[in-house]
Amino acid sequence: MSNVPEDRVIDRMEHLLNIASDSTRLKILYAISGEEKNVSEIVREVGASQSLVSHQLRVLKKARLVVTRREGRNVYYLLADEHVTRLLSIVHEHVLEEGK
Repeated sequence: MSNVPEDRVIDRMEHLLNIASDSTRLKILYAISGEEKNVSEIVREVGASQSLVSHQLRVLKKARLVVTRREGRNVYYLLADEHVTRLLSIVHEHVLEEGK
């Protein structure tokens, strides 16, 4: 029995990893890991323009990597679930181990 997932699953995995592989998106994911933030807070932390951050947040939300919560006129962003947190952690650990 093969350990290789079905093509449709591989395609979805590829799509998700491609979305997560953008440096601005990675910075955004780290900025909201553990603490929800609004766009202005994310812009300050990431150091990108408001329009770029907003666009990237839409991409991340569509990929279900982030979720939102509205409070009045403010929208707050947070990682979608523990899977996203673990994905960031695993990739980070792997990269750090490569440097040893």
